[in-house]
Amino acid sequence: MLRKIRIILAALFIVGITLLFAGIGADGWGWMAKLQFLPSCLGLNFLTIGIVLALTLVFGRLYCSVICPLGVFQDLIIFLRRKLSRKLCKKKKSKAKVFVAEHKIARYGIFVVFIAAIIFDFQVLIALIAPYSSYGRMITTLLHPQGAVLAVTAAVSFIVIALCAWLLGREWCNTVCPVGTALGLVSRFSLFRPVIDLPACINCKKCARECKAHCINPEEHKIDASRCVVCFDCLENCSTGAIHYRFLGRPKTAGTDGAPKAAKSSKAAIAADRAGRRSFIATGAFLGASLAASAQIKKNDGGLAEITPKTTPERAERLVPFGAGSVENFYDRCTGCQLCVSNCPNGVLRPSSDLEHLLQPQMGYEKGFCRPECTSCGDVCPAGAILPVSKEEKLNIHIGTARVNLELCLAAKGEAGCGNCSRHCPVGAIRMVHSEQYGHHIPVVAEEQCIGCGACEYLCPSNPVSAITVDGLSIHRHN
Repeated sequence: MLRKIRIILAALFIVGITLLFAGIGADGWGWMAKLQFLPSCLGLNFLTIGIVLALTLVFGRLYCSVICPLGVFQDLIIFLRRKLSRKLCKKKKSKAKVFVAEHKIARYGIFVVFIAAIIFDFQVLIALIAPYSSYGRMITTLLHPQGAVLAVTAAVSFIVIALCAWLLGREWCNTVCPVGTALGLVSRFSLFRPVIDLPACINCKKCARECKAHCINPEEHKIDASRCVVCFDCLENCSTGAIHYRFLGRPKTAGTDGAPKAAKSSKAAIAADRAGRRSFIATGAFLGASLAASAQIKKNDGGLAEITPKTTPERAERLVPFGAGSVENFYDRCTGCQLCVSNCPNGVLRPSSDLEHLLQPQMGYEKGFCRPECTSCGDVCPAGAILPVSKEEKLNIHIGTARVNLELCLAAKGEAGCGNCSRHCPVGAIRMVHSEQYGHHIPVVAEEQCIGCGACEYLCPSNPVSAITVDGLSIHRHN
């Protein structure tokens, strides 16, 4: 029963998050992205951090088997491998090790390196290892191709993680993934966990053979709670009912990882199992009730105008989205999950290919401009790299300033009396002013009014390089 509930919850999460990367449902289940642990840590979202840690302390690493999309993806690979193996080798017994000791040096070494990468702002490593970002790259590449760099890294991530899951089960989660290691430190002390009832165990070792995390030691009848992902496969596979998911509190006996020396009475065992089921069932309601209030995801709008693409200009400073606050804040917090890229309706955001900000989004106006009425990226960002802003607030935030290259300007050349930039500026920052030097009207930018939305740059008829370029501001200004 517990396993079925877990599978249903996991299916809801992976389908919901996948749809988010498809640009669907941000106003309905956008809170699923906000619940991802690593982006929440980088974004200092203490509510989500507290919820995930509390769930882990009570139920074990439930996050890894239900909420994390990469974890559920690996479960799907393991499921396919098992189905295929049973069809091809019905009579052969598996010779694989049923229990694999914890690779402590690799596990905690990678974790320390990852923490150092956060401290020293080595965002490339964070983007490559972060579980949510890895899944986001794969889905974004599949649904919204964004260039060769993203495609190659997504393909490598898929091959490595899928092969690891196929051959080694959840070894990626228990050795490489920093979230798995961090939550494993907490799950060692979880109040609910699976335990082996020694008197009922017949030592068939089926539970250990089927354990995807290889964390059950059948010789010592111990379950490593730090690596157990609470999938409940062992409960389902135990023919004698010797494994129970129950409340333990602090371990009482080392030999059974928390199981008492004396066997409990059957009534007490049944009562404990029912309590475990009730607590687990309540988890789904707890997630919904705790997080639905924070799901204030707004609908995006803004059209897609088909205009000849421009070449990327040289900017004095990088552009980062409204709500980022500053270039430094944006790149310090961004995990490169591609959710903002997938949900940008105007093609303004795309993954960067330069080494310093590899896979993190970059902003450009070659394919569209940042419409003042669109707040999609801030609404969906789970890491706090882009904070939500209202449509009214967005008009009072300055992320860049436009500058005019009169050598390329059609109006300055006297061709067609253009004025396109002035007509389409949403804040009236560009005006056509008569110039004695040129003998006709030319565009002039009021820098204190310009918000840097890029409408002028995108809609400028000068091709392939726009006569107007928007330079970013390292720190955004607010009116």
